[in-house]
Amino acid sequence: MSRLLGGTLERVCKAVLLLCLLHFLVAVILYFDVYAQHLAFFSRFSARGPARALHPAASSSTNCSRPNATAPSSGLPEAPSARPGPTAPVLPPCPDSPPGLVGRLLIEFTSPMPLERVQRENPGVLLGGRYTPPDCTPAHTVAVIIPFRHREHHLRYWLHYLHPILRRQRLRYGIYVINQHGEDTFNRAKLLNVGFLEALKEDATYNCFIFSDVDLVPMDDRNLYRCGDQPRHFAIAMDKFGFRLPYAGYFGGVSGLNKSQFLRINGFPNEYWGWGGEDDDIFNRISLAGMKISRPDVRIGRYRMIKHDRDKHNEPNPQRFTKIQNTKLTMKRDGIGSVRYQVLEVSRQPLFTNITVDIGRPPSWPPRG
Repeated sequence: MSRLLGGTLERVCKAVLLLCLLHFLVAVILYFDVYAQHLAFFSRFSARGPARALHPAASSSTNCSRPNATAPSSGLPEAPSARPGPTAPVLPPCPDSPPGLVGRLLIEFTSPMPLERVQRENPGVLLGGRYTPPDCTPAHTVAVIIPFRHREHHLRYWLHYLHPILRRQRLRYGIYVINQHGEDTFNRAKLLNVGFLEALKEDATYNCFIFSDVDLVPMDDRNLYRCGDQPRHFAIAMDKFGFRLPYAGYFGGVSGLNKSQFLRINGFPNEYWGWGGEDDDIFNRISLAGMKISRPDVRIGRYRMIKHDRDKHNEPNPQRFTKIQNTKLTMKRDGIGSVRYQVLEVSRQPLFTNITVDIGRPPSWPPRG
């Protein structure tokens, strides 16, 4: 019995000894691991110190290579963060000649065009019809402004063709449909003035404004929707005019001005109620301001028009010819500085921003006779 007890005691002692040895080995391993971490930490600290001493201005001046960098508002140093967060990659400038353009396009208006289809075809377009290229920094921030009323059928085709074109052109853009409330006589130019102001309220960085009729679609995506040193007329060859200008001073359909050019001519006239005349007045304003109109090559400036019946509330303005002759007298008092309107609704749709406005009523015209 005593011999059995002695053997058991011996085995217990050996097990305890092995556990102690194992504990000692684990403690040694942990010790060296912690020591190595401390050594690495102090090595990084000592390596950073001289670098800062060599470049003392680096921590106090604005880093101009980073976009949107701002200088600190006080002389106090910023508190260091425990872990630096990820920085957004700096994208290269978008190319002047976008590589994804395809040239001549097949434009047709016979296939059904529900908005759901257009939305599926343009997954990168954000709410309100906003788009920014994901792979480059665009030089142009463009507001496309459409005067509108009762043309939902045309708008669907316009969105179907224009969103892919503008995306291929590597533009940062937004689409604004300026919807005239009520059934009074239509006023295209006044709606364009409203669109200019309302787009800038949403995004003050817009530096180019494209004014487009909803029934005109470009037939070539090389007709770049950008602004330059001079006002731009894009729709220089419409199918309804046999793909040529109807007359030398024509400035209708689709045009573009940057912000300073638009303000220089006091915007567009507000007094052209009904069809026609306002584009000729705008042409006169540009000439009076000492600017010249630029145009694309006729081979890429072609447009197709969606056929429609003329709106009964968009009849020709009987006074338009008299007004056109007096642009020099009316230009300073009638324009962006005198436009009056009331915004009734702003609705951000998946493919565009709809702004419904009350622009008032036209004056009573004397009967023709």
